Amino acid sequence: MIETARLILRAPQPHDTAALHAMWSDPRVMADLAPVKSPAESAATIARHEAYRATYGVGFWTTLRKDSGVVIGFCGLKPGADDTPIAGELEVGWMLAAAHWRQGFAREAAEASLRWGWANRDAPRIVAITAAQNAASRALMGRLGMIHDESLDFEHPKFAADDPRRVTVTYAIARP
Repeated sequence: MIETARLILRAPQPHDTAALHAMWSDPRVMADLAPVKSPAESAATIARHEAYRATYGVGFWTTLRKDSGVVIGFCGLKPGADDTPIAGELEVGWMLAAAHWRQGFAREAAEASLRWGWANRDAPRIVAITAAQNAASRALMGRLGMIHDESLDFEHPKFAADDPRRVTVTYAIARP
């Protein structure tokens, strides 16, 4: 578990599923990320991150507000996908329910994830990816001190050739 001034990041619990699915089924949240998820796809996402945790020692955490215990998102570290140029890299990512946007929570959770990564992994750098059109995530990557690495930009294979989210940018931050 990770605690910040306003957040708790911890492994997903069964009672988190409804709140996480509500986020993943919200078209506003998913607009620049992926298609909205069905309940089964949401459960599979949680299971995939638990498998990362068991195999690689990393996986996204459920993100909660300390003051209320409300689940507001999913953030953390995971292995870069095998079918992309970031395979074998340590990847940071975040996603928040729309009601919690523009309050600094994504940055707080991402910074905590990066600190955890530097303290617990030996990676020389940590990367982040997003659709080129995702201005909000790209801006946060910059605020985190990440630098756009154009040599690692790619066409994401999980999107159709005509989907604008297919064009993917990669940012990286070196170990401090």
